[in-house]
Amino acid sequence: MSKEGTETGKKKRWIPHTYAILLGIMVLAAALSYIIPAGEFERIEEDGRTIVVQGSYEQIEQHPVGPFDLFKAIPEGMSAASQIVFYIFLVGGAFGIIRATGAIEAGIGRVVHKLENKEKLLIPVTMFLFSVLGATIGMSEESIIFVPIGIAVARALGFDAITGTAMVAMGAAAGFAGGMMNPFTVGIAQSIAELTIFSGILFRSCVYVVILGFGIWYVMRYADKVKKDPAKGVMYDIEMKVKGDNADRAADEFQQFNWRHAMVFLFLVAGLSINVYGVFQWDWFLTELTASFLIIGFAAGIVGKLGINGTFDAFVDGMKVIAFGAIIVGFARAILVIMEQGFIIDTVINALASMIGSLPASLNAVGMYFTQVVINFFIPSGSGQAATTMPIMTPLADLLGMERQVAVLAYQYGDAITNSIIPTSASLMGYLAVAGIPYERWVKFIWKLILGWLIIALIALVVAVMIGVS
Repeated sequence: MSKEGTETGKKKRWIPHTYAILLGIMVLAAALSYIIPAGEFERIEEDGRTIVVQGSYEQIEQHPVGPFDLFKAIPEGMSAASQIVFYIFLVGGAFGIIRATGAIEAGIGRVVHKLENKEKLLIPVTMFLFSVLGATIGMSEESIIFVPIGIAVARALGFDAITGTAMVAMGAAAGFAGGMMNPFTVGIAQSIAELTIFSGILFRSCVYVVILGFGIWYVMRYADKVKKDPAKGVMYDIEMKVKGDNADRAADEFQQFNWRHAMVFLFLVAGLSINVYGVFQWDWFLTELTASFLIIGFAAGIVGKLGINGTFDAFVDGMKVIAFGAIIVGFARAILVIMEQGFIIDTVINALASMIGSLPASLNAVGMYFTQVVINFFIPSGSGQAATTMPIMTPLADLLGMERQVAVLAYQYGDAITNSIIPTSASLMGYLAVAGIPYERWVKFIWKLILGWLIIALIALVVAVMIGVS
């Protein structure tokens, strides 16, 4: 291992575990129940939503949360978030089956071969394909397995490891930020905000196109610079140590695309289309969506010739991959349980409303957005952050007279964009480890792209407020 890699590993060990951070927040919330004045708003039911009545906040008797109640909050939080937790587990299992069929790898391999001798198209097409996966199935950590292939292909075309990593990981990241049909971020946040799942898809799609377009331009610009003069690449000295023609061999490692893979893609596209129709026409919610994803997964297992045992092995493996993000939702909900039992959540909401409410209306969403950006450093799990913040941001949006859809957008962009630069992101550290890219080299390459995406999202939020996205 290089000295830089060792130093990066040492730095990583200083970063607290995400669960440790959440437990720390739980302890802090319990301690604050002794300090922050207890209070509550009056809430009413209106059009199927629970609405906070403006101006109804008043202080009540203090309800401190003791040490034993703090740990009781964990199973209580798991129970309260059970529908979302099992939704994540089961959908993750379904996508585990789809991955096990090899259809995704074979499909990408076919595209790579089609683009042979057309390297200028490789980056935009690859980034677009992975962005679709990010926007529809929430691809994040899953992109790690494709990074070595992306690097090998990029090097064969005269680019470097940064280019190969970026066209895979940043393609998925662009789609994840767009999140039009991402069940793990937008789906969960909208369900908590009591909005129709995947509503606002047209606005999100427009922003996604801009985010993806900027990302493609950025990566292509860097790749072109490296091809003309390899010394300008941020990995030049390391690349010089990596000699050999590995790309041609890597290209042959893809499975041959066959009719079974085509059928898996057909089931996936048809299933996602039915989900969208079901949400908007049949009032489908998490239970129906979960059932639909299970059907897609099991159908893929059958046509993918995994067999009964193979299908369920892949199903369990898929749930294992997603376990970190699923259980974290229960831990995050435990924070809310503590704040509710201590009757301090409404006090916090009232304080945030006063602070953000002092800003112009178009900047309320911006204040909420930057709050989510900061929180994402400590809770990089999209589903975990949704479970932690949306119960607070939803009533806050009501108090500020802001559309709940805008609050979801603020969460969505605040959660997704910085995942590609913060060291607490499991997916980022995973694909950098696989690619052999030191963290500081990646930051040197990526920071301008992340800044551009943050600005695009900020402008999108202001536009969303101005046009009244609902």
